[in-house]
Amino acid sequence: MSAACTRSLFFTVFVAGALVLGVSYYLQYSIGLSPCGLCLLQRVCLAMLTGICLIAAVHGPGPLGASLYWLAGLLCSVAGTVTAWRQVLLQNDPLHQLSVCGSDLPGLFASASWVCVVQQIFNGSFDCPQRSWTLLDLSIPEWSLLFFVAMLILGVYQLLRLVWAAVRRPLGGDSAPHALARD
Repeated sequence: MSAACTRSLFFTVFVAGALVLGVSYYLQYSIGLSPCGLCLLQRVCLAMLTGICLIAAVHGPGPLGASLYWLAGLLCSVAGTVTAWRQVLLQNDPLHQLSVCGSDLPGLFASASWVCVVQQIFNGSFDCPQRSWTLLDLSIPEWSLLFFVAMLILGVYQLLRLVWAAVRRPLGGDSAPHALARD
């Protein structure tokens, strides 16, 4: 795959991520849906993935650089997938839907360490189990999970493709079998 094709693929992922981020900000500021802690973590993962793809699209890396960019994007996709999966599980658990949390997210950030806050968020002590908006009967975390899984599949495919191309490439220039046939 040429550098131009790699560049356009990174740019396409950047545009898709920017659109999803735009939709999340539209839902927050125009519709009035306030994001929970897990939604904010997903948004951070998406912003990092989008930023990595923008940098890669501008940089136009070679095979090694593209592999590193896809690996970084893959890590962001894994983190977003785990976060979205946890929120989907919380939304589908009837026991968590009945629980009422005692503290708000900004108050917890002010009084606890980051590790404690993330652990508290993943325990589902906030309004994460509520299904406040749906499209085609899928909630926002379910759409987010679909997007992150798609980016995960794309990242794994691109990394495997780059590794396969590196394995098939001869190391010594013209030492391929077809070079011996010309002699």
